[in-house]
Amino acid sequence: MDMERTFIDPVFHQDGRYLGSLASPQEAKAVMLGAPLDGTVSYWPGARFGPARIRSASNALEEYSPMLDRSLAETAFYDAGDVDIPLGNVAGALRAISEATHDHAVSKGKMPIVLGGEHLISLPVIEAVHAVYPDLVVLQFDAHTDLRETYLGETHSHATVIKRVCDIVGPQNVYQFGIRSGTREEFIYGREHTRFYPFEVLAPVRSVLPELHGRPIYITVDIDVIDPGFAPGTGTPEPGGCTPHDLLAALHSLNQQQVVGFDLVELCPLAESGVVTSVLAAKIVREAILSFV
Repeated sequence: MDMERTFIDPVFHQDGRYLGSLASPQEAKAVMLGAPLDGTVSYWPGARFGPARIRSASNALEEYSPMLDRSLAETAFYDAGDVDIPLGNVAGALRAISEATHDHAVSKGKMPIVLGGEHLISLPVIEAVHAVYPDLVVLQFDAHTDLRETYLGETHSHATVIKRVCDIVGPQNVYQFGIRSGTREEFIYGREHTRFYPFEVLAPVRSVLPELHGRPIYITVDIDVIDPGFAPGTGTPEPGGCTPHDLLAALHSLNQQQVVGFDLVELCPLAESGVVTSVLAAKIVREAILSFV
């Protein structure tokens, strides 16, 4: 039976959902949620506008990926819209994201695909997924370590999010790729405790594929892992990053693994003049859907 879905004319029409979303969640294997939070950003604000911009920018894309020879018409995902977040209340926002991830996705056996928002939104999503997959592995693609114990007196921040994730899944189950910024203490912690692969993305991902096989994997992509020459629209740009090609190739190389959750975070539309980063973010999401759903 054909699944009813929403395809949007890439020039003239949009309905507020990501390109190719099913019209209802019943037959979906994955559920997309927006998490418009930027309550702890440390430099340029505006990541709360990321989910809406990614959805809008998806209209610049085709549903077909020539890299994967697969189309969104061959997938089953549903865009459930944004989580209702109480702005100014970070703890309340994290609870709302956790509950929405549980209620709309993991409790129904569906994979969550979450659009950020700042990187802290990954924490409640990972918590919800970890409750179902206690042996979860987390793959982080990022310019920053995000391993501080506290930042500006806060234990829950986009600068501490991966340290909090380590507290949940264990640092030995956190793989960090593309890292090129952080404190000396964070780099020491990463080298001693996590699976730490600074500066590079594609080669180290390919090298760890055998040890990831058969394990449930959550992937979090901070758009700033990509060099700001390609992706300037982020709140904490860090020169010296990877190319879009290398990140996409790394994600494609994981398409035979058991990926059970995905997010893309830290797109900041206010930090770019144009839509280059937004369209790139939308394309990364499309390739993730086509690779993992």
